[in-house]
Amino acid sequence: MVDIRKSTIDELATLLGSGGVSAVELLNSYIEAIQSEDENYNAIAFLNPDAQKIALELDNERRNGFVRGPLHGIPILLKDNIDTADKMITSAGSLALNSNIAQKDAHLVERLRGAGAIVLGKTNLSEWANFRSTRSSSGWSSRGGQVRNAYATDRTPGGSSSGSAVAVARGFCAGAIGTETDGSVVGPSSMNSIVGIKPTVGMVSRNGIIPISHSQDTPGPMAKTVSDAAIILSIISGYDPSDNFPMEFERIEEKKISRKKDKGALKGKRVGIVRNYAGFHDGVDNIFEQALAGLKEAGAELIDEIPLVSQLEIRKYELLVMRTEFKVGLNAYLARQAGPAKVGSLKELIEFNDKNRKLVMPFFGQEQLIASEETDGLDNFQYKQALETSHYLTRDVGIDKAMFDHDLCALVMPTSSAPWSIDLINGDNRLGGSSCQAAVSGYPSITVPMGYLSGLPVGMSFVGKPWNDFFLTGLAYAFEQNFGVRVDPGKASPFLAGSK
Repeated sequence: MVDIRKSTIDELATLLGSGGVSAVELLNSYIEAIQSEDENYNAIAFLNPDAQKIALELDNERRNGFVRGPLHGIPILLKDNIDTADKMITSAGSLALNSNIAQKDAHLVERLRGAGAIVLGKTNLSEWANFRSTRSSSGWSSRGGQVRNAYATDRTPGGSSSGSAVAVARGFCAGAIGTETDGSVVGPSSMNSIVGIKPTVGMVSRNGIIPISHSQDTPGPMAKTVSDAAIILSIISGYDPSDNFPMEFERIEEKKISRKKDKGALKGKRVGIVRNYAGFHDGVDNIFEQALAGLKEAGAELIDEIPLVSQLEIRKYELLVMRTEFKVGLNAYLARQAGPAKVGSLKELIEFNDKNRKLVMPFFGQEQLIASEETDGLDNFQYKQALETSHYLTRDVGIDKAMFDHDLCALVMPTSSAPWSIDLINGDNRLGGSSCQAAVSGYPSITVPMGYLSGLPVGMSFVGKPWNDFFLTGLAYAFEQNFGVRVDPGKASPFLAGSK
């Protein structure tokens, strides 16, 4: 008997191709898992009412000899800030968008559907992708409530792609799509012991996604294995003339993932260790040392003590960039929406939240929204200077300098701390993390499970040069295959010290 919830995309494709399972049966197995378990995790915002019909059509196509690709008949979940032109809303977790029906699929959704993937449903997230309050609880939204970690239900799932990460970890889907501005794919992936890819900004179109920052936003795949995540990335990545960033995409199109998998991809590769993005917890450091030993055993040449500018120094510039671009981007997105959306601008959103304070803000406020509304647009000198400084700190004297000076092909660092206890009153208790370097520079990163701290997951991030996304997945695949430590989560339970 095959455990479908633990099967890889390749294994599922083989089953579908041999007739061992139909797309309808596969879909139903995931729906049954969601219905039996998700009350403990709250990962799923809503299921696609058309999913059964789509699965039946894809089964008929397969019987007639038409197979669209490796995702034909494979159920995928989407974060609830990604537009789908169907019966599902796109709310970003906000009650203000609880009736927002998109008129057009996001570009990545078009590509998924074209490849035969079944859009199973949408996942809960941190409201407005965690860009509402300075004291928020990751995974909480006024529309969806609190998502809970796949390994311990009293622990944070990370955010903002919280539901996507938990759904993958619990086996509610074959893979999921998250979005990241700074840490929202890699953070929850690390905290739920899955693989998350934050692509080069522009590798995957942002068209049809509720925005925060056009200079940092990107969708990314989330899956149980590097191979699964890379397969999804190869489908959703592609040139989109309506997006501002993929100008370079045509020249790297041929670099898409080869189906050949190389366990020896790390041999002879020079990899830099970024220790000043570690050191926030002894337990995480110990696991990181074991992962570094795994890299070395796989043949990598490790170059130690590669310094990068601190997150604290970067953050003050990054915040102004995000707030400025959020106001411009959200106003443009809301202006395009047809139908009965309750708000048409950031200003109206703030007013809506104030009028519905008991429902929308029972635990924390909307400081980020208010600060964003006070910004002065993309022509503002302070904004332009902050954007230039952000790129200088993370590119010129950051990743670019480190890679060039030491002839490196990648950097490695712990992705984040272990999941902390959920605290709706005081908000997230972050000890440390490394997402800002790839996020602010716009460069690719991939997080892979590297171990467990008293049973709680932690991950390691590979960061690379822009447009080298698939090369980076090759290194991560080799690490995973040689060092693989991922253990599926057990039954729903609160955290117990020393649990496995």
